[in-house]
Amino acid sequence: MIHFLPAAIRDLLLLAAVAPLAYYVLSSAAALRFFLRERKRLLPAFTPKLSLLKPVRGVDFASYENFASFCRQDYPDYEILFAVNDENDAALPLIHRLIAEFPERRIRIFVGAPQLGANKKINKLVRLAREAQHEILVLTDGDVRVGPQYLREVAAPFADSSTGAVTSLYRGVAETNLGAELEAVGASSDFFAGVLMARWMEGMTFALGASIVTTKTWIRRIGGLQRIANMHSDDYELGYRIAEAGGSVVLSREPVWTMYPAQSLGGFWDHQVRWARTVRLCRPLSYVGLLFTQGLPWAILGASLAHSRSLSAAYLLGYLILRLMMAYIVGVWGVGDEVLRRKLHLVPLRDAVNFVIWLASFASNRISWGGSEFTMDRGCMVAVSPLPPAATPEAKPAAPVSR
Repeated sequence: MIHFLPAAIRDLLLLAAVAPLAYYVLSSAAALRFFLRERKRLLPAFTPKLSLLKPVRGVDFASYENFASFCRQDYPDYEILFAVNDENDAALPLIHRLIAEFPERRIRIFVGAPQLGANKKINKLVRLAREAQHEILVLTDGDVRVGPQYLREVAAPFADSSTGAVTSLYRGVAETNLGAELEAVGASSDFFAGVLMARWMEGMTFALGASIVTTKTWIRRIGGLQRIANMHSDDYELGYRIAEAGGSVVLSREPVWTMYPAQSLGGFWDHQVRWARTVRLCRPLSYVGLLFTQGLPWAILGASLAHSRSLSAAYLLGYLILRLMMAYIVGVWGVGDEVLRRKLHLVPLRDAVNFVIWLASFASNRISWGGSEFTMDRGCMVAVSPLPPAATPEAKPAAPVSR
């Protein structure tokens, strides 16, 4: 126990060390409140025609099953539009296989996109949104997998004309690899707790990139997707701008799955630091506030400053019990994440790594993304050196594959 600090400062730090424990309790309550209500709620039988937009680049360990899950939807009428960067993209053979195995689905492919900004995903989405035949647009990442009721669940809220966007939490599918498992555990045990707390306290004013459903009308109201083509956090920006324009952002009770491929510890570190640095540069005050949600360093500090051994033990045990409780309620019981169910013991390690990443994010104001260096200016990526010209200035359709 440390006693060299003045008593008033020590007592203030001991009080601050309780903040993460209170956050764990409130986050657990937010998860219980959301999932208990949503599981009882009956959705309207609303099944309008949909356009499903899939910007993809390359493949991973589960790409075909991910793509195929969108063809197995229990939904009456929808189309699927894929966009790839170039004709050598490894995803193209899988998409052609998809077309052959699901002839009942209307699938189209587009190759290339105009370079409207540094965010290649948004460049492709601009093209796909323009080509889409239907008003409601379903935007999902290439590494996302869904259940057969997914489209029914995310379309139903649009029966209310005030709905501007519907977004989803996501479960992890991780390869057997420490970096992949730590990333999956971090999302389901920590990140989603913050999402549910934000929803409870102030409502949804953002979206999550794995799955965003909106309409052409709302995209026009925010000035088009090209307005966020230089944004790194395009999912956050899309949801935020729709909310600012007066649309309600709905958090769906239907989680999707996202893939966590094996990666080196160096790759894991670089990815996590890049993301943390992006959040810090885009939302500095919120990022500093995250410090008070990190229970492990505060529990260690509280145990070190406590006046007695029993109080020291209370801080450490309080962290362990309440943190694992929150992780289980949010990620396992709520979202249904099987990676977290099997790897719950990794939560303290993930918290320790997360604190070091939080500190490391202050070391620079640059991020590396897609092989280029950027600085951030009000959420926009500004290239440190000029970006190479787009290989394909205007998207073109591949072979005629529409059905």
